[in-house]
Amino acid sequence: MAKRTSVVISQSPSQNPVRRTLEEEIVTGLLMEPGIEVTIIPSLYDLSPSSTGMLALQGISGNMIVVTWLFSRAAHWIMDRNQIRGQVGTTLLFGATEVDENDDEDEEEAAEAESKPRVVDSRPIPDRKIYCLDLRITNRAADFIAEVKRIHQENNIQIVSLGGMNGHRATPATLPTVPVNSNGHANGFAQVQRIEDAGARRWYPVIDYSRCTNCMECIDFCLFGVYGTDKIDTILVEQPDNCRKGCPACSRVCPENAIIFPQHKTPAIAGSPEIGASMKIDLSELFGAPDLGKSAVEVAALERDEQLQLAGRSAVGMSVGIRPRESNGHPAATQPAVKDALDALMDQVDELDM
Repeated sequence: MAKRTSVVISQSPSQNPVRRTLEEEIVTGLLMEPGIEVTIIPSLYDLSPSSTGMLALQGISGNMIVVTWLFSRAAHWIMDRNQIRGQVGTTLLFGATEVDENDDEDEEEAAEAESKPRVVDSRPIPDRKIYCLDLRITNRAADFIAEVKRIHQENNIQIVSLGGMNGHRATPATLPTVPVNSNGHANGFAQVQRIEDAGARRWYPVIDYSRCTNCMECIDFCLFGVYGTDKIDTILVEQPDNCRKGCPACSRVCPENAIIFPQHKTPAIAGSPEIGASMKIDLSELFGAPDLGKSAVEVAALERDEQLQLAGRSAVGMSVGIRPRESNGHPAATQPAVKDALDALMDQVDELDM
């Protein structure tokens, strides 16, 4: 029997008629597709963990296709933070902003990146796939409909044993005959569920755990209580609504570029794959810093000071929560402190074993 595929349409937070038309055309185009279930939700990023929309997504157990107005990477990790997890499904629908090219990255730097343990390496991933499609890639509904159909067919390819042979072959599953009900409509065609529980617009960071090394620089840097740790001391966004609207400062100090602000106007901060490129790129230019004469970390300190002052607190500059950096943007190695005379005297007392 053919597997069903769940398609989630995350609507734009704006009422832009062009965007609404594209969303509705995609839904209409999937109505006559057997084996597909469509759920329409408000903006994925704005949903609270207890919202009807998020609970509906958590109730989907199989493969899922999420169509949003966000970068695919951002959408994937928004769901992950809400316990909606799965393997990253490969899509053939992408634009220039979704291509991650690292051809110029030095082999030494690539090897160094691969050697670092990432948070995702220690987390179990359910045996299902989650595909994320960015609605900004094309304005043709037919492109998205075709990709959904391709993914649905791909997931219904079954591995069958060849009688009397040591091997397997992939054979497309035969879709069952679709009966017609008393209303004249075909049973098994796409079911559509529309959820209307849009909340207020939100602003908070999302962690990409495939890049995060749990270095804790973000929790040291942020002075608004946004970050915390779980029971096994893994970094998480504990109080997302404590984040200061429009401030992306912590994303600039993350040495692994693992912090995403999905609604930021700069693609590198909003989740574009381009930030996987070599760190030789000027970070201020890459992250859309307002002053290209300053490093990304200096800009982050200025942004944090601005938010502190708006909250009625004192600016702290570079003195709090910022580690020294090498020229490539990575944290500098910690240098052993020079012992003073008191340290030397204490060492001598220890040696006496009194």
